[in-house]
Amino acid sequence: MTVSTKADFLAVRAELTDWLFDKALPLWAGVGTDRVGGGFHEKIARTGDAIEEPRRTRVVGRQLYVFSTAGALGWSGPADELVEHGLAYFSAHCLGDGGRAIAVSKPGGIVVDERFDLYDQAFALFGLATAAAQRADRVALTAMAHGIRTRIAEGWRHPAGGFEESQPRTLPLKANPHMHMFEAALAWMEVDDDPAWRALADEVGALCLGRFRHSATGAILEFYDGDWQPMPGELGRIVEPGHQFEWAWLLIRWGMIADCPEAIDAARRLIEIGEEYGVDAERGVAMNELWDDLTVKDRRARLWPQTERIKAWIALAAIARSETERDAALEKAAIAARGLQKYLAEDVIGSWNERMAEDGTFLDEPAPASSLYHITCAIAEMHRV
Repeated sequence: MTVSTKADFLAVRAELTDWLFDKALPLWAGVGTDRVGGGFHEKIARTGDAIEEPRRTRVVGRQLYVFSTAGALGWSGPADELVEHGLAYFSAHCLGDGGRAIAVSKPGGIVVDERFDLYDQAFALFGLATAAAQRADRVALTAMAHGIRTRIAEGWRHPAGGFEESQPRTLPLKANPHMHMFEAALAWMEVDDDPAWRALADEVGALCLGRFRHSATGAILEFYDGDWQPMPGELGRIVEPGHQFEWAWLLIRWGMIADCPEAIDAARRLIEIGEEYGVDAERGVAMNELWDDLTVKDRRARLWPQTERIKAWIALAAIARSETERDAALEKAAIAARGLQKYLAEDVIGSWNERMAEDGTFLDEPAPASSLYHITCAIAEMHRV
């Protein structure tokens, strides 16, 4: 690695890590944690106060990941206590019939929405995996995860691979929650030797390579009909740059485990698409949406695609075929990290701006807890290098 590339990468990594440890985690461990009702708040307002809203299971899972990972990274705050706090709420309020995750709850055991949502199942599994990874005794969490996995396989499996959105069927089917099931399966493979996790990862990986990619461009589409064909009309043409990066990060990880060169090649193409067509060079950020011909659909830019851009380039650096290629990937990762820094708020220390307008200004709105998972994951990946 050249001196300048290494220095820039290490500098921005240190800056983001300091911000996470000294500002973001204290804010969300304090104001963002409900010490009375349990669980975690969904949003923090621009005043610095928590906003009381029903709790989505997906956010509980994400915050379990955040505080588990913070402890693993060396944060000196009460990571273990916060994970226990989150697990207590999860086990009491986030599981429904047969052990599957429900969608939304309130403190006090009030179920707001018990419907099945694959996205919630994925983040329930993912949060449990990252919590289990930090514990010597993980038997109970593993059993809980096995129950969720079994329930969704029994009730919502799609005959051609993957999962339905509901029973009876509703359309469109979606790539995005499958991506997070992929992520959860890979996370569980690191802490549990049950071969069903590898089978789940292989199933989603094959579905991605065989069904989700646009035949002409190689881009991952978002929405599908009941036969895993792109939805008709504009809905079936949507491509999200952030998801090109995020799928690439996962495909590289899985491709190395499964010895699947096709997955690696697909990931390289996804990163190329995201960077060449999905990044606004003037603002230095990844945009929201493209069309399937890779023209821009939505020039606005949410926070989370910036974090996925970092992770994708980190993953590409890890499989670089030469020092020159590795340097170029880490240089791109550092550039993407500078893009992320633009979102970090100054009015509320430890908070962020969620959505950038086309002119580079930010919407005046609360910070959602859900984005802390993206930020933490990107920083954790920077520390893997």
